[in-house]
Amino acid sequence: MYNEPIFLKPVFKERIWGGTQLHELFNYDIPSDQTGECWGISAHANGPNEIMNGPLAGKTLTEAWEENRELFGDQAGEEFPLLVKILDAKKDLSVQVHPDDTYAQEKENEAYGKTECWYVIDCEEGAEIVFGHHATTREELQAMVENGEWDKLLRKVKVHPGDFFYVPSGTIHAIGAGVQILETQQSSDITYRVYDYDRVGADGNKRELHLNESLEVTTVPHEDPQLDRESSKDKGLKEESLVKADYFGVVLWELDGRSPEFRFEKYILVSVIEGKGMVKVGNQRHAIKKGSHFILPTTMEPFELEGKAKMVVSWSNI
Repeated sequence: MYNEPIFLKPVFKERIWGGTQLHELFNYDIPSDQTGECWGISAHANGPNEIMNGPLAGKTLTEAWEENRELFGDQAGEEFPLLVKILDAKKDLSVQVHPDDTYAQEKENEAYGKTECWYVIDCEEGAEIVFGHHATTREELQAMVENGEWDKLLRKVKVHPGDFFYVPSGTIHAIGAGVQILETQQSSDITYRVYDYDRVGADGNKRELHLNESLEVTTVPHEDPQLDRESSKDKGLKEESLVKADYFGVVLWELDGRSPEFRFEKYILVSVIEGKGMVKVGNQRHAIKKGSHFILPTTMEPFELEGKAKMVVSWSNI
């Protein structure tokens, strides 16, 4: 059905912590100067992408998943499994934690919990994230949360462009001010806020916290995942492994020239974060550039990449 990439129209989300970097870095037409998220590859009910090309142009990725499963190798499952976003944190995000699949299914009636990972596209000098906590027992965690001992509890890590973090469900985390990331995650929008700096929303009230749920799902003690960022090069394409996890695999492609010819058994999700180039399928060429988001379906014939670009590439492991 498709012998070409499936290009997707981004969906934008305004957030109280958002800014303008999605326009300044990617030239997106954003809705306001508080735009926090670009949902680049999404079939989630809260923001499904529209397909921009080919026989399904005008339909959503959700419709393609439901009606044309052959594009995705006839993968089982009622819902498309992954969601890829670019986030612009002008201000600190709330400190939060996400449930695993079991908790999400039992307590929220949702198919997926939320394990995610972050590739740091850009950040201000000295920017940091919250990644984990210092509590050694669940009782200590509860006491620190109830007493508001945030400086003692929260583990802060300085970040730099090119850093990568794997954030399994149960990990207390927050993206700090001045950081732009590409996030690959399970297709879930369940967030439990632990702490929000006593900020107020548009209604003038403090935003809702979810302390009971947070305490139930947080992993104690925190453990940093062990990642092995191996890399290899073939012709003009360098591939760096970022994570191989239960729900997804993620790699970084750095293209400088022409790649070898590819044919994948799985469908592949691609977000271009730098540069431009072409996807060549037979005698057809499809332009890609910084800010492009597309899926390489399993129905595609072998293809090559050409140009100078950097891409975050992912696939489902379920």
